Amino acid sequence: MTRRPSRRRHSSSKSLPSAFSSFARTVNLVASTSRSSTKLKQLSSSKLDKKVPSKSRGNRFIKDTPKEKVDCSESSSEEENGGIVQLDFDFFSPKLEDFHGVKVLLQTYLDDNQWDLSGFVDLIVGQTTVGTVVKIEDEEDENDDCLYSVVTALNLDRYKDHKSIKEIKDFLLKVCDEKDVLGDLRILLDEQTKNVGLLVSRHVVNFPPELLPPLYNALFDEVARAAQDEPRYFSFKVYLLVTRIYKHKNADQRKRTSKSCSDDPIIYVWPEDEIFHKLSSWTYTFPLRSRPTDELKNYKSVGLVMAVEARKVPIFQQELQSLISQS
Repeated sequence: MTRRPSRRRHSSSKSLPSAFSSFARTVNLVASTSRSSTKLKQLSSSKLDKKVPSKSRGNRFIKDTPKEKVDCSESSSEEENGGIVQLDFDFFSPKLEDFHGVKVLLQTYLDDNQWDLSGFVDLIVGQTTVGTVVKIEDEEDENDDCLYSVVTALNLDRYKDHKSIKEIKDFLLKVCDEKDVLGDLRILLDEQTKNVGLLVSRHVVNFPPELLPPLYNALFDEVARAAQDEPRYFSFKVYLLVTRIYKHKNADQRKRTSKSCSDDPIIYVWPEDEIFHKLSSWTYTFPLRSRPTDELKNYKSVGLVMAVEARKVPIFQQELQSLISQS
């Protein structure tokens, strides 16, 4: 039975509040960086500041998976009044038409390596029972869909023979220089793959952080429902995440002495990664070729791989909601 969407208007303020936690400072820094660069808005589309319809109820998004293209509602327009911009967002199950938008969001998933990214995106848009894309539709070209975010979880055993998954596994093993972690990584990638979900999540840098709790709630709710219908593919015990952070160049040599953003040893590109990092069973980092912006000249881009036990998902959801509310 098709789930009917409901509408929710999201208000985004241009003037950011003072931040006291590292989580809030990360949210504010990334948001301020996105405002200072017009190129960031071109990540998935040149018109990300257009009208955006929403489908949500409370803290749970209700997604449509229409067989035909759904027209965007024009009932709410973008308006600026006292520094407030009203935006409405659409949440959908992924479909084949989202291929290009998802590929753009994931273009640096494995740094700048050449690999079967197109095949990887095919897996994501082909799995409609678990996964969400957040997008708008260009008014001038109804066939031009742009994405704000994608989040999903792929079973490593289900796709173990797929070229892209093989390349991801090879890459993660290759860049792991920590011997204590390498053994655990091999176990997840070889012996326990049937219970490992590769949690893939990417947003544009100016994605409103207050939308993260319901977005992840929707993901984990879908995993729980899918586990009842297809326990072989969605009974995850561990989530594996591959992400990117900014690490201070002197983070390993000096102690933190200030609460300013520039003194944080780590800045998380995607704020929720701070919570995943804290809850992870083990992690490792590896250098990236990409460089941070001028605003982060004292930092270096670092890849971060995390293993998080599925039983800690409720803790993640609670802490994410709490920290977003505080920030």
